[in-house]
Amino acid sequence: MSYQSVNPFDGKTLKIFDELNDRQLEKAVAVATTCYETWRHKSYAERAVVVAKVGVLMQKHAQELARTMTLEMGKRTSEAQGEVAFSARILDYYAKNAERFLAPQKLHPTHGEAHMESSPIGVIFCVEPWNFPYYQLARIAGPHLMAGNVLMVKHAGIVPQCAMAFEQLWTEAGAPAGLYTNLLISHAQAERVIDDPRIKGVALTGSVEAGRSVAARAGRNLKVSSMELGGSDAFIVLDDADLERTVKWAVWGRIYNTGQTCCAAKRFIVADKLADQFIEKFQAALGALEAGDPLDEKTTLGPLSTESALLGLLKQVDAAVAHGARVVMGGKRIDRPGAFMQPTILTDIEPDNPAYREEFFGPVALFFRVKSEEEAIALANDSDFGLGGSVFTKDVARGKRVASRIETGMVFINNIDWSDAELPFGGIKDSGYGRELGDMGIQQFVNKKLVRTVTLDAPG
Repeated sequence: MSYQSVNPFDGKTLKIFDELNDRQLEKAVAVATTCYETWRHKSYAERAVVVAKVGVLMQKHAQELARTMTLEMGKRTSEAQGEVAFSARILDYYAKNAERFLAPQKLHPTHGEAHMESSPIGVIFCVEPWNFPYYQLARIAGPHLMAGNVLMVKHAGIVPQCAMAFEQLWTEAGAPAGLYTNLLISHAQAERVIDDPRIKGVALTGSVEAGRSVAARAGRNLKVSSMELGGSDAFIVLDDADLERTVKWAVWGRIYNTGQTCCAAKRFIVADKLADQFIEKFQAALGALEAGDPLDEKTTLGPLSTESALLGLLKQVDAAVAHGARVVMGGKRIDRPGAFMQPTILTDIEPDNPAYREEFFGPVALFFRVKSEEEAIALANDSDFGLGGSVFTKDVARGKRVASRIETGMVFINNIDWSDAELPFGGIKDSGYGRELGDMGIQQFVNKKLVRTVTLDAPG
């Protein structure tokens, strides 16, 4: 595992960082373990002072944080600034609501009284991806630190400066040593961290392959875990959809973050009545995007995160075509420096085509034409993934009926707006298990203890 910042806009290496050695890693785990013994006894109000302060600092340093993100993984500057702002809101949300979320819950047994109470479990190890370098960190730090746990985080190798910048915010906010620890460690070291008895829970956001590996190791150690993995979300356009509004969401849903989003719109399932109009408008809108420097506000198409990500996506497209898919537009890299991919639409994708089952992590849209609502639902559900999805229709009641039949963790009607701290985020099937954000997100790594009081004679 190497940690290096390489600007995907021009391919220039910005900085390289050394991994921790085993002695440094051991010291970090020991410090985090010691920190937990104090932090767990802090009141919610005391914890909130630190967590809320980090949110304030994120806003204060927003421009600098966003720029670092853009330089390391290519996110367009407006999107980067939006991510920093959302991350700050998440921290503020949990600082304000954690005590309410984890308040004792009164139960009503047949005899006596009882309640459920929540308590932290210890040091949590988190493995996080590069596509949202701060948001992924905020949505684990906010809930789990407010719950009284402490965090050790292995961030992605291509965003080390983002990882270190986020850790520095906690130091600046007055967090005790070991409360939030960024780990520049290898995969082998990460496995040893999971095995370490001082680690009590494991969270991962990443690929299906990574999820299977980490979940299996956590399972062997009987440690609670949460997995937020990939997605191949359906974007269903029913025959009564508002086409102008729908196409705008289609472009945003596929191109936001250059398509490198787990819950992006990836499979466009369109009613036959609107299919020709939809693809014509969709293609025109995608064709109008301008590739350029992601630091430039006028750029509408940024690079992929790395050259290897681009090459992998191109290979997927070539394999799809070799198995019978047709390229409606794009399909190639853009002839300019940097990891740029043409916005691409593929159609005529049959179930035996590998593209039918795969996740395309970039600006590649899969287009399907369907004859009925039932066919749309069946196609949406014929996926190994189950993260999110969306339904577009003028009839909201109809949209809700369809949404209830989609087998995913999230469905959006006439939008794809998941950026609200109140809304639980997560999926089913190969998209993983557990939820982040909302009330559910803070419940992942706490002990839910039953306390019952009743005066009874023991059975004779």
